[in-house]
Order: sequence, then structure tokens, then C-alpha cells
Amino acid sequence: MPWTLPVLYSFRRCPYAMRARLALHTSGIPLEHREVVLKNKPAHMLALSPKGTVPVLWLPDGQGPQGGRVLEQSLDIMLLALHQHDPLGWLPASDVAMADAMALIAHNDGPFKQQLDRYKYPNRSGLDSGSADRDEAAVWLLTLEARLREKPFLAGEHFGLADAAIAPFVRQYAHTDPAWFAAQPWPALASWLAAFEASELFAAIMHKHAPWPEPAAVG
Repeated sequence: MPWTLPVLYSFRRCPYAMRARLALHTSGIPLEHREVVLKNKPAHMLALSPKGTVPVLWLPDGQGPQGGRVLEQSLDIMLLALHQHDPLGWLPASDVAMADAMALIAHNDGPFKQQLDRYKYPNRSGLDSGSADRDEAAVWLLTLEARLREKPFLAGEHFGLADAAIAPFVRQYAHTDPAWFAAQPWPALASWLAAFEASELFAAIMHKHAPWPEPAAVG
């Protein structure tokens, strides 16, 4: 039987997978969602993307189980979806605005994500505490606070690409120590995050899927 729908391999709590799902849901692209158990990754996903991380979007061509196009970077998935259909205007309207959004996302995906990982999982980096990385990451979050005091969203007047790409990671940072996060001097950032978590969009992409049961190999 030929494959027709795009297939998304995802993990509910992964912030990279979250932002891919945000864009795919907003774009309205029909797809098959395959929830992954990280300790038992599907062989088909690994065949498509040997690096073994989510999300992976497979655009099959109907010629076989590995035929077609594979996107294995969450930002690439977001841009593909939004370039196909962007009903809410998430894509920046100018080259300058796009460059600004991409610079924010690059810092999120680079220094901030490294600090977040060391803060959340200090033992993995041989640290007794992640507080130093928490405080370094907070410096950037204060720049987001200043930005959000000027405009309601990182993208400007409405939720957009930068917001969708960054919010899942700020959420992970905030949930590492909620009491500490709530005590910090960033009311605009906290309100922005709370609105994101309370949104219908967030509820839609956080629907719980049963783990995908990979078919047994034939032959």
C-alpha cells in the first residue's frame, strides 16, 4: 500500500518537536503522527534519520518505506509548513524582520539551549549544580523581557515564528524551578509564557498520543 500522508515522528515533551508541531498544526497540513518512545526508537525512524532525535518529518513518495524527502531539523520543518500555508501570518513580512527572528532563534538554539541543558541536567555535564548556567541564561531572558515590554510578542504585534520557536524552550527553563522563575523580575516574559501555555494552540499540540506500534518486519 503506498504512503500518502506526511509522517511526523515526535515526542510530546521535546521542545524541538513541540515547535515543529506548532507550525504543522497552524499550517493545517494533514499528517500521520507517530509518537516515539525514546528508549525504544522505531527502526523506521532510525532508517530515515540515523541521528535518532525528534522531530523527523517524512514526506513519502509512495515508492517504498524509505522513499521520499526527510526533514530532521525542527526549524526546517517549521519553515516548510509555513511556506506551504501560513494563515496566521507567522512568517516575518520583511527580510529585516526575518533576520531578526532568525537571530533570536539562533541564540535560543545555541547558547541558551546549552545553558538550559546544564541547568536542568547538571549531572550530565559533571556539575554539582546548574545554578551558574541558570543565571547565565537569565541574562538573555532579561533581553526578551525588555523586548516584550515594548511589544506583546517576540515577533511584534502578534504571535509568530520567533515566539513559536522559542516558547517551548523558555517553558522548559521555567518548569525546572517554577518558584525561582516566578520570583524573577520579568513579568512581561512570565505573562507571555503563561498566555502561550493557556492557548488553544498549545493544548492542541500537547494532545497525548499512544506510542506508535511499529509493524513487525516481514521476511
